[in-house]
Amino acid sequence: MQEIDPKKYLSKRVAALKPSGIRKFFDIAATMKDVISLGIGEPDFTTPQPILEAGIRSLRAGETHYTSNSGKMELRQGIADKLENLYGVKYDPATEIISTVGVSEALYLAFMAILDPGDEVIIPTPCFVAYQAEVYLAGGVPVEIPSRMEDNFQVDPDEVRAAITPRTKAIFIGYPSNPTGAVAEREILMEIAKIAIEHDLMVVSDEIYDRLVYNFKHVCFPALGEEIKQRTILLGGFSKSHAMTGWRIGFAAAPKDLIQGLLRVHQYTIMSAPTTAQDAAIEAIRSDSFVDEMVAEYDRRRKLIVGGLNRLGLTTFEPRGAFYAFPSIKASGMSSEAFADALLFEEHVAVVPGDAFGLGGSGFVRCSYATAYEKIEEALRRMEHFMQRHG
Repeated sequence: MQEIDPKKYLSKRVAALKPSGIRKFFDIAATMKDVISLGIGEPDFTTPQPILEAGIRSLRAGETHYTSNSGKMELRQGIADKLENLYGVKYDPATEIISTVGVSEALYLAFMAILDPGDEVIIPTPCFVAYQAEVYLAGGVPVEIPSRMEDNFQVDPDEVRAAITPRTKAIFIGYPSNPTGAVAEREILMEIAKIAIEHDLMVVSDEIYDRLVYNFKHVCFPALGEEIKQRTILLGGFSKSHAMTGWRIGFAAAPKDLIQGLLRVHQYTIMSAPTTAQDAAIEAIRSDSFVDEMVAEYDRRRKLIVGGLNRLGLTTFEPRGAFYAFPSIKASGMSSEAFADALLFEEHVAVVPGDAFGLGGSGFVRCSYATAYEKIEEALRRMEHFMQRHG
């Protein structure tokens, strides 16, 4: 029988995609014993009990069928109420909000809906690994502009302006930031809004970490004004704030005509978000006190890991949001990948090389503090031994 090479049947677009730099180290760590993982950005909390029970009640009540493509109206109304109460931004739940399979699907829908082949999207980096990939899969061209630790990892509006070409279709922003923990300053976001209006560009704003901020106020991008709201697709969800990563439930909010574009893609690829997860998310909106409890614990861990890394000579920007520290590993004399490799195999501590997050990530590693306080303490002890040899 003639042997064939299955890879030759892959599209060029898929074949060219790089594997996730996050998953690479997670997969290696999973084969080893006694590893402390600071790699995956997932809360170590179990979903709060009232939310779990809402999901169980949903199943027992036989809620195992499709919902409308946009999702249950009760959930969309709850999302609309939450956005108005927190940020003063109003969306019509009937026509301007859809529930999605996590923010990951919402991101895919946004780029599929607005991009034609060759359209460019300006993306500040370092950033979550999926952003460039989703632009590419939608036929677009990601244009990276690096942010810098000395600027608190803020977007430079002048660099955004300089990156605009006749093919530019959108600006992407993702704050609070994965991997840096930066929170966008209002004045800078206002400048980005002015640029988008001046050049007639779309803005896609991923605000999945909006509730995880420390001594700082998150600014919801479409709340900056009605004119910018009309050209913004807002992405959000429950995975990080309510420890619901496995439920896969998120949302997109935008003006009616834009949401209809996302909905057309959504109805042919997904149909509707999982019904059980929607019912759990409805309860999550009601059970908001758990968010404050989690944020307080993350803050405790944040102070531990930032202080510990700085004492080791790994200069670390103080994160104001999300649950990541992004230390410079310049003191080790290693590349990001070499540092992460050696730390994993020598001390059984998993971190993610900063290069995985795009331009500006070289010379850094990402450490997630969404893990137990005691494990972070032990990880820092092991990293101290490591730096005694390599610092």
